Amino acid sequence: MSSSVTSQAMEIQNYFGGAWHKSAATEFLDVTNPATGERIARTPLSTTADVGAAVQAAAGALPAWRRTPPGERIQYLFKLKFLLEDHIDEIARLITLENGKTFGEAKAEIRRGIENVEVACGIPMMMQGYNLEDITPGVDETLIRQPLGVVAAITPFNFPAMIPFWFLPYAIACGNTLVLKPSERVPLTMRRAIELIEKTGIPKGVVNLINGGREVVEALCDHPAIRAVSFVGSTPVAKHVYQRSAASGKRMQCQGGAKNHVIVLPDADMDLARQIISDSAFGCAGQRCLAVSVAVTIGEAQKTFRDAIAEAASSIKVGSGLDAGVQMGPVITRASKQRIESLIATGVSDGAKPIVDGRNLKIAGYENGNFLNPTILDGVPAASSLANTEIFGPVLSLIHASNIDEAIEFIRKSPYGNQASLFTTSGAAARKFRYEAPAGNIGINIGVAAPMAYFPFSGWKESFFGILHAQGKDAVEFYTESKIVIERWSKQETRKF
Repeated sequence: MSSSVTSQAMEIQNYFGGAWHKSAATEFLDVTNPATGERIARTPLSTTADVGAAVQAAAGALPAWRRTPPGERIQYLFKLKFLLEDHIDEIARLITLENGKTFGEAKAEIRRGIENVEVACGIPMMMQGYNLEDITPGVDETLIRQPLGVVAAITPFNFPAMIPFWFLPYAIACGNTLVLKPSERVPLTMRRAIELIEKTGIPKGVVNLINGGREVVEALCDHPAIRAVSFVGSTPVAKHVYQRSAASGKRMQCQGGAKNHVIVLPDADMDLARQIISDSAFGCAGQRCLAVSVAVTIGEAQKTFRDAIAEAASSIKVGSGLDAGVQMGPVITRASKQRIESLIATGVSDGAKPIVDGRNLKIAGYENGNFLNPTILDGVPAASSLANTEIFGPVLSLIHASNIDEAIEFIRKSPYGNQASLFTTSGAAARKFRYEAPAGNIGINIGVAAPMAYFPFSGWKESFFGILHAQGKDAVEFYTESKIVIERWSKQETRKF
């Protein structure tokens, strides 16, 4: 299949059993360039029968793949790493075309995906068990890890390349076969990635891709041959996937939404805080689960940080992510833009002051784009519905606290627990925050506490449903079952040869 994207919208196909297949779908979703409004592809809303065919292909490939030694399985990942690096600009362009983020942000996203491929290449060591001789005289006990079987991953629009690679390399390196459902809004990126995976020579049926919407998600949750489901998306859908998968006895890891707080103490390096928090709140147009969405200022930081962040937000250049000098691209759809503008209006009507207002933005030459400027709402009341609503756009709310304990209490009251950050030069304050902040990813003078691939992507409360997270050792444990072997051999005369 050609990887080119033209004005003629292509119909996306599914991939299973080592071949591309036209979906049986009768309904399609238009994929549009968020910067131009141009239709660039049509995603089939695949059927339960399509899912069944993909799962059957994965199940058929499982016995031989499970018996392939781990050291051989990872050779395909080594090849994939170099293919991804060789095609990084091409894939980044696809991400920008269908997602809207800047070309630089897209390349950085792919780099984080490649990190996961690199870590998964360590499976021969990461998958090892342990043993103990003579647990009682003449009896030995061993723990070994074995693959689950067929597994599924359901991934979101905001990181079309990185998030699928939270799951794909670990799943297959551990000896499982995979069915991946990317977001129907951004099918082009993983379509191209699958073409590169084909080039590694990996056996047919080990990696499969199915496009679609709710029907596909529910079919994956229900299918009896699928042993585990990995999901990233909004909290309501994460809960639904978690509950539905549990009903059919599956293992789950479901990453949900977020409302991430950053606390700014008056002793913080304000220049550093301004730049990093601006990048966190407005990078990728705020469409990431680790974006800072609430800044809690303490003491005199209320004025110094407010003025500094307002200046930073006002200076950000918004436009098409493929244009030189652009620092922030559009949001994913027109409906997203309208929803974000509506939430800003809610905050203002509840008493917040829009010290930087990004609504109603029009950019010459991109009149059909889904653009907003960065927005800062000062003094969002605690009673406002906006206080606990995930906006998922370039909007930063400012609130004030008397001390760090009060600020941490704001975080504690949030239903989410994905990330929390602190900006300070005080080691004592940093330790207190690290110890007490109720979130799974903690940043100290860091605006986006995104774990490296060899650490798990944590999350607490309504931000995560499950026990084992994506990436690193958690991924290996999630995609394997442990088996205990206890052995005794009767004492017999050793045969002489």
